Amino acid sequence: MPRRQGRAGRNEHGGARRYSWRRSTDPAPPPSDPPSAPAAAAAPQDQDSVVNAALYRDGVRVATPETLTDTYRQLREKPRTMAWIGLARPSDSELKSLAAEFDLHELAVEDAMEAHQRPKLERYGETLFVVLRAARYLDAPEEVDFGELHVFVGPDFVITVRHGAAPDLSAVRTRMEATSDLLRLGPEAILYAILDAVVDGYAPVVSGVQNDIDEIETEVFSGAPAVSRRIYELSREMVEFQRATRPLVGMLHALMAGFAKYGTDEELQRYLRDVADHVTHTSERVDSFRQALADILTVNATLVTQQQNAEMRALAEAGFEQNEEIKKISSWAAILFAPTLVGTIYGMNFENMPELGWGFGYPFAIGLMGIVCVSLYVIFKRRDWL
Repeated sequence: MPRRQGRAGRNEHGGARRYSWRRSTDPAPPPSDPPSAPAAAAAPQDQDSVVNAALYRDGVRVATPETLTDTYRQLREKPRTMAWIGLARPSDSELKSLAAEFDLHELAVEDAMEAHQRPKLERYGETLFVVLRAARYLDAPEEVDFGELHVFVGPDFVITVRHGAAPDLSAVRTRMEATSDLLRLGPEAILYAILDAVVDGYAPVVSGVQNDIDEIETEVFSGAPAVSRRIYELSREMVEFQRATRPLVGMLHALMAGFAKYGTDEELQRYLRDVADHVTHTSERVDSFRQALADILTVNATLVTQQQNAEMRALAEAGFEQNEEIKKISSWAAILFAPTLVGTIYGMNFENMPELGWGFGYPFAIGLMGIVCVSLYVIFKRRDWL
């Protein structure tokens, strides 16, 4: 891909210049000159994805182009300016147009087209490509809503490609335009502001998760039946949150390692170190949340097991008591069955029955009933049925 005219190059030692973050002071071509063939061919037709585009000189906005084509033209015509282009879910043709205009590496452009990338920082010549995952916490469903942000940072441009609702970069732009001293430091200052906004957006997520963990701990010890599912779902959200935050620690350390090589402004170094501290703190909190949820899940499983054991013991005791009652009922039923059987037989009133005319028949029947009942009572008593 041919290099654009006026873009900063490398010094005689092969290293990048201390941000040549400004365009050369070569005079702009006359307005009547047509744009170069590659730029014209790559100019997109659909500009709906351009959220905001602006040119800055010495920390002050000097132009607000409405389209990418106008941005390219005015960037060429206005020397010592920096472009900040914000896009939301751009089309492939728009990204290809940006790649042709700003000499973006094809691998970085391909990542920006496909999205669903892990957080990372890569350097292609004088251009940094940064992938960030912003987050916001939805308290009602207890979910972390992630948005993906791709940032191209070059010598005199910053391009943000947003996939998702978060983050809202309008507040970042407003803040930077209100502090011209910081914006005057160039594209790296904009990258810092974006990193700071993304990392600051993690704080409400951390706070919301902490509140939910406190609620879960209360539910666990109160025996709430649905708490296990809540723990599992929140643990899954923390896995995703960890994937978004943990790579940032290494990314910021890589940026800080290049301070001396790329001549980063000292004030900007302080700001980036502050962001790195916040990222480290957030990453540690997320790690502690995952561990806490794992411990809570273990405790909950133990409590559930204990509760189940107690219920089983109670059922066993109830069954034992029921068996004892059944034994008693069965024993008395057997005792009462003996005289009933004898009485039933001799109450049939048949004429030809033995011992109907016997004088001792009645006492004998009564005695037989008593002997059988006492014998059964003694047998059941010895077996602890009574």
